[in-house]
Amino acid sequence: MMTQPSASLLCVIMILLSLLTGCLTQPVASSGGIGSVTVSNSNPAAIITAAQNVFPRYGYTPAFGGDGISSVSFDKNSNQLANVLWGSYGDPQTIRVKVKIVPIPGTNDYRISPKVYTVSDRGEAGFESKRALIGLWGSEFGPLLKKVAAQASDSGAQ
Repeated sequence: MMTQPSASLLCVIMILLSLLTGCLTQPVASSGGIGSVTVSNSNPAAIITAAQNVFPRYGYTPAFGGDGISSVSFDKNSNQLANVLWGSYGDPQTIRVKVKIVPIPGTNDYRISPKVYTVSDRGEAGFESKRALIGLWGSEFGPLLKKVAAQASDSGAQ
């Protein structure tokens, strides 16, 4: 004989479904994850130029991996802790941040968000490998992206 689910179980299921549905229907203007920022009244070229001005001030160099229209990437030699966590003796790690540029429909606004990686054997053809860093790593780049947004805002559409 089958039993009916309890009211508390149904309540928990409904709460979980509402949370998941809310996450999936979040507007682009407020999505993007930890560290994401909205750039108002701008364009991808202005955002990329601003990023290329801001990131080098904090020790980052331009990197391959961005497509020049919807993303741009930067590398920085990692610290000792990252070398211990992800590297091996004599194999220093590089932190790579890819700044994704996503248009907000119906506006001249863009959402920029960081995607962070640790890279081994940077620049060595066929040997470079990267590992995505999830969680709070993106929050480190929120302040930098706010500076990018401040420089690129009000640049107008292309």
